[in-house]
Amino acid sequence: MKQFTSPPQHESRPDENTTDLLLGRLHSNPSVPIYELLQPDGSYTPVSIADFVDEAKQLAKGLIASGVESGDVVAILSRTRYEWALADWAVWWSGGVSVPIYETSSPTQIQWIASDSAAKFAVVESTRHKEDMESVRGDPPELAHIGVLDEGILEELKVRGADVSDEDLEARRISRSLDDVATIIYTSGTTGRPKGAELTHANFVDTTRSAVNLLGDQVLPPGSRLLMFLPLAHVFARLITVLAAAWPVTTAFTPDTKNLLDDLAAFKPTFLLAVPRVFEKVYNGSEAKAIAGGKGKIFTAASQTAIDYSQALSTGKVPFTLKAKHAVFDKLVYGKLRQAMGGQVQWAVSGGAPLGARLSHFFRGIGVTILEGYGLTETTAPVSVNLPWDVRPGTVGPPLPGSTVAIDEDGEILVKGVMVFKGYHNNPDATAESLSDGWFRTGDLGTLDENGNLTITGRRKEVIVTAGGKNVSPAQLEDQLRAHPLVSQCVVIGDQKPFVAAILTLDPEMLGTWLKNNGLPDMDVAQAADDDRIRAELQTVVDRANTSVSRAESIRAFEVIDSDFTEENGYLTPSLKLKRNVVVKDMAETIEKIYAGQKPAS
Repeated sequence: MKQFTSPPQHESRPDENTTDLLLGRLHSNPSVPIYELLQPDGSYTPVSIADFVDEAKQLAKGLIASGVESGDVVAILSRTRYEWALADWAVWWSGGVSVPIYETSSPTQIQWIASDSAAKFAVVESTRHKEDMESVRGDPPELAHIGVLDEGILEELKVRGADVSDEDLEARRISRSLDDVATIIYTSGTTGRPKGAELTHANFVDTTRSAVNLLGDQVLPPGSRLLMFLPLAHVFARLITVLAAAWPVTTAFTPDTKNLLDDLAAFKPTFLLAVPRVFEKVYNGSEAKAIAGGKGKIFTAASQTAIDYSQALSTGKVPFTLKAKHAVFDKLVYGKLRQAMGGQVQWAVSGGAPLGARLSHFFRGIGVTILEGYGLTETTAPVSVNLPWDVRPGTVGPPLPGSTVAIDEDGEILVKGVMVFKGYHNNPDATAESLSDGWFRTGDLGTLDENGNLTITGRRKEVIVTAGGKNVSPAQLEDQLRAHPLVSQCVVIGDQKPFVAAILTLDPEMLGTWLKNNGLPDMDVAQAADDDRIRAELQTVVDRANTSVSRAESIRAFEVIDSDFTEENGYLTPSLKLKRNVVVKDMAETIEKIYAGQKPAS
């Protein structure tokens, strides 16, 4: 079994917990604001680490006064905002266990998570969320209190906890140690009912310190600025928010990505955290804007130059002519792209799905280095990440310090180390299936190079086996198809079928611009899905993706549908992962049409 170990670079005390990360920052870096809060006039107001700790303590006292005991579960259901992070730290200070719930969750999902986790208290954002929580009250019999952020629950808690002494609060804070559960995060549920992953204080403390020791000085030097727009219910956003709070970074929150460009311009972050779809949108939108302005050829040349420049950086030598060409495009194109992201972004981390080497090279070539990482809920987000001094586009880098990655004989990625979870809550069978001798079976497939850089090749449960016995990993093809501005989502199919095919959906945001830029009349998604000119363009996209795989693995037919796969209609998880089994089941008629009515392309 091939494996690679990154030795630990720190040692935590057994009696520590996550709150010690915050206290460590308070003592070592009191001058850098921990947060900045967006005001109605568009300005930002700084929050000092001292003021934040005091506020978290006041809320923790309120939770204690409300009956929260050490080890009790408090659910948090809200969009990404300052008060989410504040409630999270307050729960930990009171000795509680926080359980995040996506604010888009249905009452059925809320009921399952609240009941399975035995939540006694809930902090929700709005009256609507309260109504959703109230609708299932009684199903989770332990749920005693529901507080609403928009109705002033935080101020109420501060008043309620006024009589709790500092000594009692400190006793409660230190009642939890590294081995204790800090949070239960429920998986996306792509293949069934969500499972609650128990993440310990050690997972957060040691993963944070491992990442900071490895990357902090270069990627997040003191005074760095992070704009958080991903859902804090997702483990990726949660871990980075904790890391930023432990390190001298200033974070701002925005719950609505519709205002993302304005927020980037106002806050001017130096660091971004995003999923690949965000970077695809930035690229596609910039390309479409350039074409609409009659500068499509310039953008194409600038794009290729950025990619060539990044590839040359990887070899360690950039030719003089390429440097000169790059400098020209930096003034004409790249500077404007950086300005659209706030003007200060130098580093970004991408996770959740493969980014693709071309996009990675493009952004590094324009001056924004994206460090692609890999991880799961069960690994407190990061297993591995590209190193800033040794970026390897197409890989997700070596394992974090204090962990080992192995590839078993079937190609499955196994992980052991500081980030691996304790087990699934109330689910010993699933725990036994996933954990063995400290090794976590990720369900993902990959390879390791001689330097420990991990490459993800697919997901074990998603591997398609055609009628001819060919194993096909759909992710590689799907990622390339989604990179085109016309394509919103896609699913590659072919299990026990004579050939591989795909179902594509169109991106309604990009459709109008693409049609205009290509001299085609305006049409809606339904009309475009039936248009021969759109199909011809998509065929070129499919043909291009097919060059990356063998003929037996290539897409031989595709169907375009006039609806999309979204979180709202149940086809995507809140972290934008495809619920493949649901799509395949609901698209049975379309799949039947593909295989019954079409012959594969020669």
